[in-house]
Amino acid sequence: MSSPALRAALKTDIVVIGAGQAGLSSAYHLKKLGLTPGTDFVVLDQAPHPGGAWQFRWPSLTLSTVNRVHDLPGLGFAAFAGQDETVKASVAVPHYFAAYEDHFDLKVLRPAVVSVVCDRGDRLRVESDRGLFSARGIINATGTWENPYIPTYPGADTFQGRTLHTRDFKSAQDFVGKHVLIVGGGISAIQLLDQISRVTRTTWVTRTPPRWREGPFDEDAGRQAVALVEERVRAGLPPRAVVSVTGLPVTPTVVSMRERGVLERLPMFTEITPEGVRWDDGRTRAVDVILWCTGFRSALDHLAPLGLREESGGIVMTGRLATQVEKDPRIHLVGYGPSASTIGANRAGAAAARELTDYLKLTA
Repeated sequence: MSSPALRAALKTDIVVIGAGQAGLSSAYHLKKLGLTPGTDFVVLDQAPHPGGAWQFRWPSLTLSTVNRVHDLPGLGFAAFAGQDETVKASVAVPHYFAAYEDHFDLKVLRPAVVSVVCDRGDRLRVESDRGLFSARGIINATGTWENPYIPTYPGADTFQGRTLHTRDFKSAQDFVGKHVLIVGGGISAIQLLDQISRVTRTTWVTRTPPRWREGPFDEDAGRQAVALVEERVRAGLPPRAVVSVTGLPVTPTVVSMRERGVLERLPMFTEITPEGVRWDDGRTRAVDVILWCTGFRSALDHLAPLGLREESGGIVMTGRLATQVEKDPRIHLVGYGPSASTIGANRAGAAAARELTDYLKLTA
């Protein structure tokens, strides 16, 4: 009986998992602190091309409609696409990210799917389909796009219509002639409700009444919103989306939707039937499509062997911007909790890079 072949792991100080905004920000700051890309730290990204989740966004999402695209540190976005707000975000932002990687020579290895991270004493073993890596520390920036969330409702498996999630959406034209039930109270739900309601009949349901925010949303307001989410993760509670505390902005598009009558929201149903949905008072509504705009959850399954989660399902976070895992300070999560938005990702990348290199004594 032959013994299994041993595979050598490439040794490096830090592995950055993910090359979206949070991952690239982290890599930029690691390099700025004096670490060499490809040697002192390695960036792994499972996407086929630069751009993070932006490369998978629906085609109708343009630069004029995206929710606060922020520059990456050290190289502004406007030079690449800011001059034309009609360009597709799924084209412009990946173009910018690719140029950013090249400009700073970040040497991102892709596609590289990380399957598991294990503790090996003073090192962490990172297993991927592009090889094994042995690291002293990890900055995890896998975000949420790969982990869409659809809540469980009785009867879901009996529905005879079409069920899909935000990440599956391509075009409102796909639903012409259909009655579309849109579930969710976030910004994506509003964007898709606007588009679909222009071509066909829609019904909008949310778990709680939507919170509308009048007036401007400046940087200070954004920081305050992030701070509220940060409180949860420092306590080890599962994070909530930043929009849950910021509210929904009343934009000209929202005003137009009100005038068209498409923002007449219904409470959540209690059951899915073969023909549609049913509420607890017996009311029913027949629909052809259920579109779940119910968000995403952090994609952290590859970290499960490390036992980072509490009984609550959350992870106790510490550090200046709550990126460091309290149970294992060698691990930083960026794009998690308060940094799971463009409001916090850049600052979190800087904090994680500095705190991890300090902890590992990699910088003076």
